[in-house]
Amino acid sequence: MRSLPSIIHLDMDAFFASVEQAAKPSLRGKPVIVGGLGGRGVVSTASYEARRFGVHSAMPTAQARRLCPNAAFLTGRFEAYRQVSELVMALLRELSPLVQPLSLDEAFVDLEAGPYGPVLAEAEHGTGERLVLALAEDLRADIERRTGLTASVGAAGSKLMAKIASERAKPDGLVLIEPGQERAVLGPMPVRALPGIGPATEQVLRRAGLNTVAELAEAGETELVQLLGKAHGAGVHQMSIGLDDRPVVADQDAKSVSVEDTFEVDLADRDRVLREVETLALRCARRLRGAGRSGRTVVLKVRRFDFSTLTRSETLRGPTDDETVIVETARRLASQVDITGGVRLLGVGVAQLADYTQEDLFAQAVREEAQAAAAEGAGAEEEPEAVEEEAAVARRWLPGQDVRHAEYGPGWVQGSGVGRVTVRFETPWSGPGRVRTFAIEDPALEPARPLPLREDWPTEAGQEDGH
Repeated sequence: MRSLPSIIHLDMDAFFASVEQAAKPSLRGKPVIVGGLGGRGVVSTASYEARRFGVHSAMPTAQARRLCPNAAFLTGRFEAYRQVSELVMALLRELSPLVQPLSLDEAFVDLEAGPYGPVLAEAEHGTGERLVLALAEDLRADIERRTGLTASVGAAGSKLMAKIASERAKPDGLVLIEPGQERAVLGPMPVRALPGIGPATEQVLRRAGLNTVAELAEAGETELVQLLGKAHGAGVHQMSIGLDDRPVVADQDAKSVSVEDTFEVDLADRDRVLREVETLALRCARRLRGAGRSGRTVVLKVRRFDFSTLTRSETLRGPTDDETVIVETARRLASQVDITGGVRLLGVGVAQLADYTQEDLFAQAVREEAQAAAAEGAGAEEEPEAVEEEAAVARRWLPGQDVRHAEYGPGWVQGSGVGRVTVRFETPWSGPGRVRTFAIEDPALEPARPLPLREDWPTEAGQEDGH
């Protein structure tokens, strides 16, 4: 454990929604919700204006619409988020070569490994803390100046406490936890505050009467090992007393992204199993997107009633991070598994990871095939030539999507339906723009790449086509 709070954790505030507000002047100060917009869609990020209505991440979009019907509901623009993320990560690497990104909007930084390391090593304790605070404040100011976005930063002597500090700092703040204060800070917190304690582990601890971190510390390592197993129990005990010696590791290259849940009662109903698999697949897709990655292989993990474990996988034609594709593939794998006797655990993962690509051609193909099948069923009595002609001109415009019109310039889609698309023409550096409506097949309207949030962004962070 360090005697100086030289590990910082940076977390961008409501990142996806904040990028949308920065890119769209008409949405600034208004509730914005980013996520899946279909019947099974889930909220990825809600702006702080939307959170006041009770909207939060992982909430079904349908519920968010009921809570905050006047919000702007937008699909994600991951190329735009990646642009901003790369700029923020570059600023972090100016402080230290040891930067450990956790997702597009979150990272640990080890200040002792950077140019200020020798000064921190020689400084008296109070002077060192003041330097850490100054570096963190300068970092937050640089991010806001370069992107217009705010970030929260926590500083501490370990990764565990730095992350807890950044949570306390939200939104748009800075909190430093002095080494030696770990147990005082952690004690009153719920057990879920510790990394690695999910819903299933929480239930095990709750049944044992352990609800706070202080109660975990008092229980002792022996009891926690009996409850959670040797490795997990020992690790939870160490964290409960504020001990965390995990180093900041740069350039981690994960080979897969996965989520899993253990059930208190074995699942024997196939419909219930499929619903749980769908929920896990949605969570996995959100985590994959949050990391800015895509993958080719969807993996299903099933632990049966007798503790035997089996896996099934399917390799797709190309990398994807599309939740529809991941859900459908996972459900297809689950439908082939024998669940006789019951299922204790389910997991969904994506492997063979690749960097996120601008266009998910495989997902697009899946959607086109589904749309073609639907069109074929709906228009079975129409002339084939008429169906082909309609399919040739059909275009899909998603809320929030970047577009460019030959006459009116850059804008974004507010909505579409009944053969029309509504576009607001504005840029990140303009005032709120005017709204115009076009036919969905208007040849003057085309999809476009995201504009940079600042006109003076470096070329590589913005457009290559002169936008």
